[in-house]
Amino acid sequence: MKSAMTSAPLRVAIIGAGQVADKVHASYYCTREDLELVAVCDSRLSQAQALADKYGNAQAWDDPEKMLRDAQPDIVSVCSPNRFHYEHTMLALEAGCHVMCEKPPAMTPEQALEMCKTARRMRKVLAYDFHHRFALDTQLLREQVVAGVLGEIYVTNARALRRCGVPGWGVFTNKALQGGGPLIDIGVHMLDAAMYVLGFPAVKRVCAHSFQKIGTCKNSGQFGEWDPATYTVEDALFGTIEFHNGGILRLETSFALNIPEQSVRNVNFCGDKAGATLFPAQVYTDQEGELVVLFQRDVADDHRHFRSMDAFVNHVKGEPVTIADAEQGFVIQQIVAALYHSAETGTCVEL
Repeated sequence: MKSAMTSAPLRVAIIGAGQVADKVHASYYCTREDLELVAVCDSRLSQAQALADKYGNAQAWDDPEKMLRDAQPDIVSVCSPNRFHYEHTMLALEAGCHVMCEKPPAMTPEQALEMCKTARRMRKVLAYDFHHRFALDTQLLREQVVAGVLGEIYVTNARALRRCGVPGWGVFTNKALQGGGPLIDIGVHMLDAAMYVLGFPAVKRVCAHSFQKIGTCKNSGQFGEWDPATYTVEDALFGTIEFHNGGILRLETSFALNIPEQSVRNVNFCGDKAGATLFPAQVYTDQEGELVVLFQRDVADDHRHFRSMDAFVNHVKGEPVTIADAEQGFVIQQIVAALYHSAETGTCVEL
């Protein structure tokens, strides 16, 4: 493998040739002259070939081990279904590659921890595409928190809700391949953004409730059709995360829930000096019963995906930029697993 510090373009490969590989990873890599997309791998060779053809001279593969051995990439994007994130990331790390893995990190905390340890051992960068933390809004709110503008944040509300937004493509309704439903797909993004703004406080206990009331009875919605007979994920999950510092984070997430809005994706922070909303970023307080806005952005930053990819590549090239790293990915995976376990058992889970 070539050093990440060489002046020659870094060789990039993508495992998994679905929508996110196309719209985010390949699209971003091809904007940089210091990167070269050399390989695309998918279990469906025709899909790998289609993506490779779209973005230039990359070769198509259906065997990731052979691809890694023969193409010898420096960087690998793992965009395969959730069930294969662990396997494909481990293969790439062991082959000496830096890895950008789509969320969630893996299917279990044990897998995420092993991925973290392997990245350390191989001295390679492992990052996860928790892109909402890279929005300018998120970065600005983190700065406000660090500066003490909000004071002690004791209640955080994170919501990733859809009224009827069950994905009608891919494996999003298959728990065995996906690991879960809205929590592991969209809820995990707001969870990560909230934890990032808060500075990843230590978690004490997790309690959750999940429901499957709609997806097994309907077969179509905002994002197409699905088969109710094979719908094995939750419709919605509601959880409370308690921190050792005394604060709580309440998380609400759904694919299908009878709410007035078609979609809600945001985080609110309540501190003893001020409160804040994430998208678009706004900080406010109360003065004698009147709302006073201390800071606000008019429009939320919509370049989050590319900012996430940019941070990863620049970190690989030695720049001191923050990424969604393997250690934080493990923490998020722990919380997700605890939420699911609590919902399934009806008990709170200590961490």
